[in-house]
Amino acid sequence: MRVNVKTVPVRFTAEEYAHLQATAAAAGLKIETTVRKLVMDCQLRPRPPNEYADLLRELSAIGNNINQIAYWANAQKGITDTHVEDAVALVNRAWRLIKETL
Repeated sequence: MRVNVKTVPVRFTAEEYAHLQATAAAAGLKIETTVRKLVMDCQLRPRPPNEYADLLRELSAIGNNINQIAYWANAQKGITDTHVEDAVALVNRAWRLIKETL
């Protein structure tokens, strides 16, 4: 648990405060947290778009499907062209999602 022991009042011009608000919003942080991170010389990065979580979930599902196909192929000692085409289709779908998101 964080224990705050010092308070530092700071005054900003309207332009400085607007910049601080924009920086905090881009990072997905509160202004107080942004100021703390900047004081500690942390590199702030923009928050990734919400679509990234959907993309990661989809990629995880695709990876899971490919692992299941590989497991089945090893158990059956072979794989059909249809199964290979299914795996290729899943990878192509992942690439389309990535291109659409970026």
